[in-house]
Amino acid sequence: MKNRLLAAAAPAVLASLALSGTAAMTLASPALAADAAPKATAPYDGVFAKPSTLPFHAPDFAKIKDSDWKPAIEAGIAQKRAEMKAIANNTAAPTFANTLVAMERAGVLYDRVYNVFSQLTSANTSDALDAVDTEVSPQIAAMEDAIYLDPKLFARVKAVHDSAAGKALTGEDAMLLKTQYAKFVHRGALLSPAQKTELKAMNTEISTLETQFAQQLTQANNAHAVVFDSKEQLAGLSDAQIAAAAERAAKDGKPGKYVLPLINYTQQPVLAQLTNRESRRRVFEESINRASSGDQYDTTGIVTKIATLRAKKAKLLGQPDFGTFQMYDRMINTPAKAMTFMKGFVPALRATQDREAGVLLEAAKADGVTTLQPWDWTYYAEKVRKAKYDLDESAIKPYFEVYNVLENGVFYAANKTYGLTFKRRTDLPVYHPTMRVYEVIDSDGKTPLGLFYFDPFSRPSKRGGAWMNNFVEQSNLLGEKPVIANTLNIDPPAEGQPALASWDDVTTMFHEFGHALHGFFAHQQYPALSGTNTARDFVEFPSQFNENFATVPEVLAHYAKHYKTGAPLPAGLLDKIDAAGKFNQSVGFGETLEAAMLDIKWHTLTPEEAAQPPIEFEKQALASLGLRTDLIPPRYRTPYFRHIWDNGYASGYYSYIWTEVLAHDGWDWVEKHGGMTRANGDHIRTTFLGQGHSKDLDVLYRDFTGHDPELEPMLEARGLSGK
Repeated sequence: MKNRLLAAAAPAVLASLALSGTAAMTLASPALAADAAPKATAPYDGVFAKPSTLPFHAPDFAKIKDSDWKPAIEAGIAQKRAEMKAIANNTAAPTFANTLVAMERAGVLYDRVYNVFSQLTSANTSDALDAVDTEVSPQIAAMEDAIYLDPKLFARVKAVHDSAAGKALTGEDAMLLKTQYAKFVHRGALLSPAQKTELKAMNTEISTLETQFAQQLTQANNAHAVVFDSKEQLAGLSDAQIAAAAERAAKDGKPGKYVLPLINYTQQPVLAQLTNRESRRRVFEESINRASSGDQYDTTGIVTKIATLRAKKAKLLGQPDFGTFQMYDRMINTPAKAMTFMKGFVPALRATQDREAGVLLEAAKADGVTTLQPWDWTYYAEKVRKAKYDLDESAIKPYFEVYNVLENGVFYAANKTYGLTFKRRTDLPVYHPTMRVYEVIDSDGKTPLGLFYFDPFSRPSKRGGAWMNNFVEQSNLLGEKPVIANTLNIDPPAEGQPALASWDDVTTMFHEFGHALHGFFAHQQYPALSGTNTARDFVEFPSQFNENFATVPEVLAHYAKHYKTGAPLPAGLLDKIDAAGKFNQSVGFGETLEAAMLDIKWHTLTPEEAAQPPIEFEKQALASLGLRTDLIPPRYRTPYFRHIWDNGYASGYYSYIWTEVLAHDGWDWVEKHGGMTRANGDHIRTTFLGQGHSKDLDVLYRDFTGHDPELEPMLEARGLSGK
């Protein structure tokens, strides 16, 4: 996942502390009005006042203290507002250079500090960071409104947009003008003064609620970790997993017990292993009820407020619903088109779900189970997988040591395809000791592209999921090269044990590095168009496309080696992995499709409809999909659907499915043109991976493949084509 915190113009901050009453009161504070400039203060001279002296202006984590964040962010906000106000008040006639390019130069201090802060509140948060997060998020929303609702600034942008000179622009210049003008209109620049005042209040409240949701959900994930009293209750887990569970319990002040943490989505990996059915039920129910149990971590009240405010905001902006408002710049640009696209999968998927449910029930009957339950599905699916495909996930993991997969798999594929090389840097500070840093060098063997930070393991201070973010965004205008991080949530090893990855972890590593390549190959003039700053339903294309390299035989042979013996992955096991991967599409594809359709249903509600109890609405929405949601809940239920309530994927979760179509169709082109070759790598980089948003997205895709997206390669890859 591309972390939208660094891609969106109006980021909502991630962290894990509930909004305090004092912080909530700031919503009504006149000081936060979007058109009220912050009070004058002494010039900022803190740690972020100048670019870092480290290579590529990488953040110097050794020098940053918790007390640095608030003054730095607030100074960045004040500076950006002042710079934008100066552009708006410029008495010279508006031109592309003195308006659009000047805006691209504004906010350097804000970006410098917030790009780092947003990653830490996601990946290594603390009470101190959460408190700052809660305080600054409404200030950030107010800053964005002050910019995009400034009538003088918009008048200048519109004047350039409507001028003969503006219409004569080409290339990146034309795209910058087009996208910025559309963004101003989208943000409410055409509203009346009274409507703008109303919108500002909504945006501030929405931003604060999104931050509160993020913090509360992180707390819920930690609070609902499942505690077991005995080793016997964990039968089926490996000795290493049980040892790690005991270590977690000891760290949590529960010596002698065992703690299984919850990962971000519904189905927990341990459900495939636990032989004790009651243990499986407990894990599943803690997972599915983690943020809707009526306790202090319950997010349903926040969800109602966010959904209602979003619907009201869309209505104010003249749109029928928030989904329509949100999708204005997408490849699939209306909720109706997204639903039509997704409904096309339902008949084949429902038939698969019914068929696989029957197969699993037959397997369960051998254990005396007469009625299959959701917590049984992955357990018996794994049993059937082992029996049918002779594939045991626990037997695979020793071949995938985490850092070996990265260096001899992910990096190796990038070297063979694009000519990149990677140099480990142990001289640069990191924010957690398990991280690694690498310098990325271009295909000429001497030109540095930037720095890559790798943060692989889960911990209580990190939110769930996996993502890419920029500490420093590439821009020729600003003379910046990218500093990029990939963050994952691989289960950390017990002390003294190797760090082993599941096959899903392996594909996630390749996925997130696809985002990183999108950032490293960026060669754009303007930061707004650089790298991953593309529409939501295109940004996941490079990452899903890069997953394909994980199974290229040459790549697999280079990294899939037993961590003890160095023995290669047994011959034929990849074919079994591929065949087994097409089994259990009921969950593998079904839970994602359900979540994506639920997202669209949430964001096509009127304000009155959005105010209904979330769990009741979800129940009705899922029942209408025509899928087996009784046995296969969506990947994220409403109360812990972080993507849509905080991560910028509102009306956009379908993009994972749409970009999978692009990725498989794109890979079909690669295979038809000789596979993993340097020539193909150059073509990929030239046509789309290095283009950012310098062209319309459908043009980028046609430049790469020579045709519009085709569905069949994805259906074949998913085993749903009937072939």
